[in-house]
Amino acid sequence: MYYDDPGTVLGTDRAVDARTLDPRPDTATMRLDVLTGDWITVAANRQNRVMMPSADADPLAPQTPTNPSEVPSLYDVAVFENRSPAFGPALAEALGAAPRASNPPRGLDDLEALGLGRTRTSVGRCEVVCFSPDHAGSFGTQSATRARTVIEAWADRTAALSQLPGIQQIFPFENRGEAIGVTLPHPHGQIYSYPYITPRTQRLLESIDRTAPDLFQRILEFEQASERIVLQGEHWTAFVPFAARWPVEVHLLPNRHVADFAETTEAERDALAPLYLRLLRGIDALYDTPTPYIAAWHQAPVNVGRDSVRLHLELTSPRRGADKLKFLAGSEAAMWAWTAEIPPEQSAARIREAIARAEETGA
Repeated sequence: MYYDDPGTVLGTDRAVDARTLDPRPDTATMRLDVLTGDWITVAANRQNRVMMPSADADPLAPQTPTNPSEVPSLYDVAVFENRSPAFGPALAEALGAAPRASNPPRGLDDLEALGLGRTRTSVGRCEVVCFSPDHAGSFGTQSATRARTVIEAWADRTAALSQLPGIQQIFPFENRGEAIGVTLPHPHGQIYSYPYITPRTQRLLESIDRTAPDLFQRILEFEQASERIVLQGEHWTAFVPFAARWPVEVHLLPNRHVADFAETTEAERDALAPLYLRLLRGIDALYDTPTPYIAAWHQAPVNVGRDSVRLHLELTSPRRGADKLKFLAGSEAAMWAWTAEIPPEQSAARIREAIARAEETGA
């Protein structure tokens, strides 16, 4: 699927993919961890995915006579189905070329039931979002025009994927840097479509139930009155959260309630593109080398929590110094009991200064 920049120099005709493709992989299986209630996908097909190829073998670049990549034609932004998916290609019901799963989840109540040895098929869809045909870069290295095109792709795919049978949540994200585990240096992100509500979002829904439906608005007003604000505009606010876990952690919220990208207005998307770029370039200006991060766009589930869960970004990096990373060891990895080494107020001040430096130098 191609998403063109306004005023693109590309023509309307696109090359046809002439490759003979292998059959789609078998859909993975989910197994229930009865101790936590979490569903664990076992996707053996992902074990052999491409690892840091050279530029002349870049699978996300436009195809050439010597590089039979995944995208058959030159593009501005391109989206395609991941060939090593954790979820899909089977769906809860057959649709188009996607088959019906043999053992799909039977709704949220089915997934909540505990029991030893429970399995379900990992129905869903995993997609790759190519931000640029260039071999290197990230979202933050794109132009404001290109960033706006990617945002449009996120919104369009969120709306489309939400209609697939059995899909419960849509998650656009970008992994950046080898320290995060990136296997392709090409500027790209992904979109996961889950057959369940993710454990993180379930915890969020529980917190909303225990407090108030307008929890996100309360958080926004609380942070706007603090010294942890990083960037603020008419439509969006970025801040280091009060209880930040990571050495670098910034949340970005729309100033009004929207459940997902599909619900954002044209004005909100227009405003997000340059503001998000300012944030990412500031994060890169913290040190002399690019900062590894996970840019996680949390959206409300497809069928529940639409009036209370607000679209928001959680941008996190394990980088706690120029040559130091935070590793999740015993307490954090095993017990989920976090210790933060950098006070959030100090982190916010450093990020504001880095954004200012980036803008002064034109980074």
